[in-house]
Amino acid sequence: MNVIYFNPDEMRADVLGCYGHPLTKTPHLDLLAQEGTLFEQCHVQNPVCTPSRCSFMTGLYVHNRGHRSLWNLLKPDEPNTLRYLKEAGYEVHIMGKNDLFSPEAAQRAATRIHKAPYGAGSEPVHPAGTPGHYSFLYEPLQAAPQDERLAAQAVEFLRSRKPGDKPFMLYLPFSIPHCPYTVPEPWYSMYSPADIPDLLAAELPGKPSFQRLIRETRALDKMNPDDFRKIMAVYLGMVSYSDHLLGKIMEALEESGEAGNTAIFAFSDHGDWAGDYGLVEKWPSAMDDRLTRVPMIVKIPGGKKGHRVAEQIECFDLMATTLELAGVEAKHSHFSRSFVPQLQGASGDPDR
Repeated sequence: MNVIYFNPDEMRADVLGCYGHPLTKTPHLDLLAQEGTLFEQCHVQNPVCTPSRCSFMTGLYVHNRGHRSLWNLLKPDEPNTLRYLKEAGYEVHIMGKNDLFSPEAAQRAATRIHKAPYGAGSEPVHPAGTPGHYSFLYEPLQAAPQDERLAAQAVEFLRSRKPGDKPFMLYLPFSIPHCPYTVPEPWYSMYSPADIPDLLAAELPGKPSFQRLIRETRALDKMNPDDFRKIMAVYLGMVSYSDHLLGKIMEALEESGEAGNTAIFAFSDHGDWAGDYGLVEKWPSAMDDRLTRVPMIVKIPGGKKGHRVAEQIECFDLMATTLELAGVEAKHSHFSRSFVPQLQGASGDPDR
């Protein structure tokens, strides 16, 4: 069975249409949920990119191997899903940002690592007269971002498939909707700030002091509520843009004739405040649902259609699930639990 990981960075669950958001247009993620299984409560092991990715690729918690920061990447000796699949005969392609592997570990895990340089007009530009550096709200991109070039490479790869080719793993760790908050038009202006549902207020009781300190240090406390509504509006546009790229990949998969033998996982490594609590981006020790609850939408051949699982899973359950679908045995101790039964229509573990 082939495997695709569609893994946009910093996409929280509650902003998707299929998770109940009243505004966001995510037709391709919605379709994937209709044709597969949506997990309502998938939570990551850490709200920062590298620690979370190290967990979901190994089935280990962040502290097990010390992956607590952006700078402690997976090392060559560490088992991981991609390496297991490559050693089992899979053609493994990585298309997107790293934030996961050291160079040596990447070579062991991938058949090919694709690159897509930025084009002119795809670099973010600070908005004039606003605290762009601190809020990460930028002007619209003037050209297609790197993710679009990577999606085009994924489409080309899928269309090049021939009968008898090795099974493949396509790992697509795309950047958007990671801040800075910017995307090309028409997605940048797709949502009006005036239509954004009420954001969570700053200075709510019982919140950790670092929230206040972040606002003061980044001058976010000098911004007004309309600024944060604009940030959220652009963030939702970025989510819709990411969904647009998924649509291209799903279409190419259908055209390739491989759809009936491919498992598609759509999920993120963590969320983004995007204006809630008067904050942007994320924080290493912040564990609220806006950061830890991510989408997990999975379609497998022969799986249950339109199934929703209310019981909680952990994002690193991906590892055991993927290896079971591929018929590969993990050879290291881990904490990941396969959710293949849920993909076939079962309920989850109510005590987890």
